[in-house]
Amino acid sequence: MKSFLILTVVYFFLVVGCAHSPNSTASSAPPSKFSNTQAVTAAANSGQATEASPDKEVKSKSASLDDKDVEDDDYLDDDAEREKTAIADPIEPFNRAMYHFNDKLYFWALKPVAQGYEYVVPEQARISVKNFFSNLRFPTRFVSCLLQADFSGAATEAGRFTINTVWGIGGLMDPSSGKELDLQKQDTDLGQTLGFYGVGHGFYIVWPILGPSSPRDSADIVGDYFLYPVSYLDPFYVSLGVRAYEEVNSTSLRIGDYESLKDAAIDPYVAIRD
Repeated sequence: MKSFLILTVVYFFLVVGCAHSPNSTASSAPPSKFSNTQAVTAAANSGQATEASPDKEVKSKSASLDDKDVEDDDYLDDDAEREKTAIADPIEPFNRAMYHFNDKLYFWALKPVAQGYEYVVPEQARISVKNFFSNLRFPTRFVSCLLQADFSGAATEAGRFTINTVWGIGGLMDPSSGKELDLQKQDTDLGQTLGFYGVGHGFYIVWPILGPSSPRDSADIVGDYFLYPVSYLDPFYVSLGVRAYEEVNSTSLRIGDYESLKDAAIDPYVAIRD
């Protein structure tokens, strides 16, 4: 009887154990194909993201380097342009001596006289005087336009001179520059005419009283002398007096410009030259 009971209990446990074994097998079964696909896809995406990040970094670095190269090129272009426009100065000691002479002449003589003149004469009257002398310099601008084959500019100058002389009371007013006519003064001279035909500035030179110039612009000074009607006033000291008055009037309208340049520059001589 006891043997029968023992066999019955053993049989019961064997049956229960066999009944639970499929579940444990199922729980240890490998993941499905869909799960593997998801894992592979996720890993691939992660790898692509990892590979893409360095590419973006390389591109961003390349872009920043390109921007830096552009800035460097612009800086070099500016330097090259400055070197190209710089004028030779082989007689610098002489030029500096003349610069200091003109500087003292300005502060000790011209500026005090111009300030006194400015105090006495109203600004509008001084502007009218400036217009008058500018109108007298019509021949220089007219001839320069013709020599440069700028016939439109020459016609403009002829029209300006006629209108300003007749309706501008001898050039004291400038009606030709108004909105109705819009005939603007041609900013040209004989020095620019020589440049038009390929003549370079040459070297830098500072003339006493006349100021900074070059061989090419010195030729303009000579040509302007013969084309300026004031040069033919007789006796000669009348011509010199009129020219001196013109310079005083012009200086009174721009007092402070030279002072500002001189204060802002480390070397005023170099600043004016370059």
